[in-house]
Amino acid sequence: MAEGSVRPIEEADRIVVARLVLELWGAHTAVAHGEVFFPASLPGFLVERQGHVLGLLTYAVANHQLEIVTIDALRRGRGVGTALVDAAVRQARTLGCNRVRLTTTNDNLDAVRFYQRRGFKLTALRPDAVREARKLKPEIPTVGDFGIPITDELDLERWVAPRQ
Repeated sequence: MAEGSVRPIEEADRIVVARLVLELWGAHTAVAHGEVFFPASLPGFLVERQGHVLGLLTYAVANHQLEIVTIDALRRGRGVGTALVDAAVRQARTLGCNRVRLTTTNDNLDAVRFYQRRGFKLTALRPDAVREARKLKPEIPTVGDFGIPITDELDLERWVAPRQ
């Protein structure tokens, strides 16, 4: 259980979301599979405790799938990320989506481990996709976690049964 409460992002939260996205992602945009997203304008969830944001998730919905665009647990190991993923899965069911998906990069081994432990499966590898993504978002670093060059995109998906 997360140490804070999860709630949907509201219009009054947009400035805080924009600030967090810029701080955590290095730009006001996120890029995945050739698509540019503006997370501060997307629906999502916040985890809060005593007025402090502990986590943020933004998502987009298309083609009967909910795509996690950004997810950040500001305090790791306390259930914040799990609470956000659980909220996204519940929202996918509510919206009649049959899967939750996301894209990460090849260096993000902690994320791959985190999502697989929560029922996600690797579904695609796009070699050298990050080179194209840098044309849309030059702020993407060339080297990531553990000194691994950031070159490829990985997709993970979790199937969900829509609410009847």
